Amino acid sequence: MIYEKGANSYLKINNGRHSADINLVKMRFTFSAFLFSLLWLLPIEGEPRDKKEIPAGVSIPILLYHRFGPAAADSMTIPTPVFESHLKYLHDGGYGVIPLRELVDRYRGEGLTSATRLVAICADDGHKTVYTDMFPLINRYRIPITLFLYPSAISNASYAMTWDQIREMKDTGLFDFQSHTYWHPNFKKEKERLKPADYERLVEMQLKKSKETLEKRLTGKVNMLAWPFGIYDSWLMTKATEAGYVAAFTIERHPTHPSDHRMALPRFLLTHADRGKAFDGILSGYNSIAKGNHVYDQKE
Repeated sequence: MIYEKGANSYLKINNGRHSADINLVKMRFTFSAFLFSLLWLLPIEGEPRDKKEIPAGVSIPILLYHRFGPAAADSMTIPTPVFESHLKYLHDGGYGVIPLRELVDRYRGEGLTSATRLVAICADDGHKTVYTDMFPLINRYRIPITLFLYPSAISNASYAMTWDQIREMKDTGLFDFQSHTYWHPNFKKEKERLKPADYERLVEMQLKKSKETLEKRLTGKVNMLAWPFGIYDSWLMTKATEAGYVAAFTIERHPTHPSDHRMALPRFLLTHADRGKAFDGILSGYNSIAKGNHVYDQKE
């Protein structure tokens, strides 16, 4: 079979099969174009086509700390070198640390728009080691942190930070301060102990007084809440919404997802055991407990 190349097409010189061969050429051309389009659509390894999009099922771990020290005095005391290793792991691994407020705002609004692996970091209670141990490392790594405080302890309890220390941290622009109720009550025990009307008054006071005190002392907007001891129910969620909170956080060990209820967003309560492979597992998503609170001691 002999082909002669014309100006715009290939013509076959034979007897009687001109039409069939032209169709075959068209089919081959169409198939080649299809393969080329598939190859063009495939992303380069590690480089998405559109960096502004994140898959609909994206989950983001929220890392929760409480206190720090040279050694693990209890399950919730993270040795300071271990905490530093966490920050280094995130930095070296290319993780983006997102402010918790931004995560909530994106979940409520336009959604997340970064292709970077994301994580959020917070600390509950306002323990003095947040100032002495955590603060210098956060300054070094320059990452955003959310602190959930219960104001009754600040400048009062021996284990807590002072208002002056908190203002110093605030001046860096790296810290956001949110509510952990006013004195960290155990709502389950209070509900059993009090009459319904008294219990409702207690809940309203805890939610409102904490918010008002923090806003007055620190002149920032307070509309996020961390449930004390991770205890919450649908009634408490409603009361928190009525008090002006737009998001609340539990201590259920799994990544947060856009489908999670905004008043019960999960966090990984880190202990001294969450290091090395265990920490990597949290970030990778396989070191999770789908349901149930992580039990911890109630020592403050």
